[in-house]
Amino acid sequence: MCQTSTVPESLRDFFVRNPKVAVAFSGGTDSSYLLYAAVESGADAVAVFVSTPFQFHGEKEEAERMAKDLGAEFRVAEARLMNDPDIISNTAERCYFCKRRVLGAIASVTEKERVLIDGTNATDDPDDRPGTRALAEFGVQSPLKICGIGKPEVRGLSRRAGLSTWDRPSNSCLATRVPTGIRLDQNLLDTVSNCEEALRSLGFREFRVRTNGWDAVLETVSEQQPLLESEKAEVERILLKYHRTVSYKERRPRL
Repeated sequence: MCQTSTVPESLRDFFVRNPKVAVAFSGGTDSSYLLYAAVESGADAVAVFVSTPFQFHGEKEEAERMAKDLGAEFRVAEARLMNDPDIISNTAERCYFCKRRVLGAIASVTEKERVLIDGTNATDDPDDRPGTRALAEFGVQSPLKICGIGKPEVRGLSRRAGLSTWDRPSNSCLATRVPTGIRLDQNLLDTVSNCEEALRSLGFREFRVRTNGWDAVLETVSEQQPLLESEKAEVERILLKYHRTVSYKERRPRL
C-alpha cells in the first residue's frame, strides 16, 4: 500500500519538520489520507477520534479499523456536546462552538509536544465551515491546505495508495441536517441517523435528509434519480415513519 509517489514532496517535508503529530481523525477521505501520509513519511503519528452525539452509528469502529490498517495508534476522546447551550441552541455559530469542544477533547488526550493537525484541504471553503476559526485558536495546522492539496488530489492520491476511502462521499455531522434556529435534542438527531441509515441500505450514497422535526427534505444528486424513482414508495415509508411530510430536492455533488 505504501508508495513514495503517493505522498507529494511538500507534504513529506511537512512531516520532516513536524515528526510528532496527532491527527484529528474521523476515518473519512481527508483524515485517512493525511494519516497515511504521516505514517508513510516516517512521522510518529497518533489518530485521535472524538466521540460525540452528532455521529452516525459505526463511525468510531470504521475509524479504528482504518487507523489500525495504517499502523497508527488509535485514541478516543469524548466531547459532551448536548450539555452546551451554545451548541444545542443551534445558532449560526454552532459549528464554531462545537469545533472548540472537539479540539479541546483532542488536546486532552494528546501530549503537548505533538503538533495537532487536521484534514482541511486546499479546496475547502472557509465560508462553508464556520468552525474553521477554532483551528487557529487551538494552533491546529492543516498540512493538506498548507501544501496546496485539494480534494481531487486527495482522492487521486488515496486511490493510488490503495485506501478504501478514496471515493467515500463527503459527509458532515448529524447537526448539519437541522435548520439553524431549531433546538437540537437527541430524538431529532436519532431521527436523522435512523432515516439516513435506512436509505443507505437501499443504495443511496450521496444524499442528505434535512428535518425540522416534522417535515423531511431528501436531497439526492441527479445520478441517483433513477434509484429514487424505483424506491420512492420505500423511501416515503421510511421518512413518513418519523415525519408528517416528505419533499425532494436535487443536491449538488461535492468534490
